[in-house]
Amino acid sequence: MPIPPQAIHTDCDGLTLDCHIQPGASRSRIAGEYDNRLKVAVAAPPVDGKANAALREFFSKGLGIPLRDVRIISGETGRKKRLRLAGISASDLEKLC
Repeated sequence: MPIPPQAIHTDCDGLTLDCHIQPGASRSRIAGEYDNRLKVAVAAPPVDGKANAALREFFSKGLGIPLRDVRIISGETGRKKRLRLAGISASDLEKLC
């Protein structure tokens, strides 16, 4: 499943990724595209930061990078989030999808 090109912003240290989050799903997975963002379903509920933690863990485990290299840089309380993924390229991210 291709990632919308508008959702990825690369630089020399990694990339930022625009996501639309669907909390409370049956399992965590890439769910497609929504509004030029990568749609990600997470199994955790949107309570007490659990969905944010599940999102970070999903990308950390899926990409094989430390949890500290996955940060939410905007959208902590909403469905639209921007993630900072350090030390990876867009082609690394494509492998997850």
